[in-house]
Amino acid sequence: MFMDEHRSTDRPAYLQLHRDDNAWIALKDLKAGMQIDHEMAKITLSTEIPAKHKFTIQDLNTDDEIYMYGVLVAKAAVPIKQGDLLTIDNVYHAAKSFELGTRNTLWDKPAISEFENRTFMGFYRSDGSVGTANHWLVIPLVFCENRNVNVLKEALYAKLGFEKPKGYEQEVDSLIRMYKNGMPVQDILSANFHSNSSTPAETERLFANIDGIKFLNHELGCGGTRADSDALCGLLAGYITHPNVAGATVLSLGCQHAQASILREEIQKRDPGFNKPLIVLEQQQIGTESKLMEEALKQTFAGLIQANQQERQPAPLSKLCIGLECGGSDGFSGISANPALGYLSDMLVSLGGSVILAEFPELCGVEQELSDRCLDEPLADRFMQLMRDYNAQAEAAGSGFYANPSPGNIRDGLITDAIKSAGAAKKGGSSPVVDVLDYPEKVTHAGLNLLCTPGSDVESTTAEVAAGANIVLFTTGLGTPTGNPVAPVVKLSTNTNLYQRMPDIIDIDCGTIIDGQESIPETAHRILNYVIDVASGRTRPKAVMLGQDDFIPWKRGVSL
Repeated sequence: MFMDEHRSTDRPAYLQLHRDDNAWIALKDLKAGMQIDHEMAKITLSTEIPAKHKFTIQDLNTDDEIYMYGVLVAKAAVPIKQGDLLTIDNVYHAAKSFELGTRNTLWDKPAISEFENRTFMGFYRSDGSVGTANHWLVIPLVFCENRNVNVLKEALYAKLGFEKPKGYEQEVDSLIRMYKNGMPVQDILSANFHSNSSTPAETERLFANIDGIKFLNHELGCGGTRADSDALCGLLAGYITHPNVAGATVLSLGCQHAQASILREEIQKRDPGFNKPLIVLEQQQIGTESKLMEEALKQTFAGLIQANQQERQPAPLSKLCIGLECGGSDGFSGISANPALGYLSDMLVSLGGSVILAEFPELCGVEQELSDRCLDEPLADRFMQLMRDYNAQAEAAGSGFYANPSPGNIRDGLITDAIKSAGAAKKGGSSPVVDVLDYPEKVTHAGLNLLCTPGSDVESTTAEVAAGANIVLFTTGLGTPTGNPVAPVVKLSTNTNLYQRMPDIIDIDCGTIIDGQESIPETAHRILNYVIDVASGRTRPKAVMLGQDDFIPWKRGVSL
């Protein structure tokens, strides 16, 4: 059976994703000796095939090519018998070379009538963008100011009524009481904390129209190359000009590479008419820490009063810019959650919106398809050059794209980077590529944008938001507890077991595709309805509720 977009109530135990594939995937655990139907013949499995893993349907000699999703994903490291499990011990990473080809920009637009007149409630900005949230930022230009940023957080956060994520102080109090009462260690280890797991009561926010004050600590700004500090300024400018941001307080030491003047230049590049409240304070110029804090508190408070005047208004779905991300991927990512996002991506492009496909180390092996989908040859050339340069840099450091899969990926069926990439690219759907961006550039064209970022999920999410993503859709097969301070991050599980096991971090179950309960289009429609609620502030994703404000700038180097 080939993978398609239609629901099936009679899903088999295994799947051939493309008619040219000689590697098939197990949808559930397959026992040794089981017979597989293939071209009017029977193939006997020689060993157990765990769910999410692959097996070959033909005898393979050393260096024979292995295909999945219709593309080369590996070669045989040793002779492999028909029906054998494919592992890191009997295959190795392989991918086709790529070159400038003919344009292939024809695509089948999905049905969008259900969403054509839908709106979300967002915050309009003067540059024409619309935010899905209304945040104030406090940013250090250099790591030397991280402590001062933390001092501001302690002073402002609770006093202004912003919700504190659930802590575990009560549990610590219980442990202290047990210890003082002389309880044995084994009894302490078996203690039940369920009675103390109440959620902290919400306090009333002073500024009702501000979703949060976000504090973006980092370890850059000086001590590295000028290119690193310039890229940091570009990244921070992307956050300050972001549609989800109402204004910002920036703390500068004064002597660092990442100068305030460079930040202002980067802001002007992204928004020539920039008119948000922007407070830039330089400690070496002001003097004492107390004077710096007093000025920061007064000016930030005044900025918050101004930001609070903005209110949500109806906006068309064309104002959405969705970041497509995956982390903790598994062998089902490429056949459930990722293609569901691909269908949603095509829907949003048809509605006039923007989507961002990033993580270039996880596009290895599908370069030809993506470059052919670029609107013109200069875009295709830029994409291919970025891929070649990135991989060459990784190879020079002793670790090419082939080293991308993590132990968790491998354990759950992603045994080569090309297998992982072929599934990861499904998030990008089938629409033409309208622009190719290098980090930390910003999206300026509606449609599918390719953004050069690492495969590292937090670094990539951080970059996608700087590029303008006002919501991030994050697929995971293993479970990844992460979020972003500025854009809501929606987590989608590739399998139902994960959704049931980690309900505190997963928002949407896409395992329904694997189980045959939903088709890919049906799942995509369900996701988009959820996105509209999140964009309108009616629904808060788990990452927002948990306060997962992860922010890791990419220090431009080898990060897979």
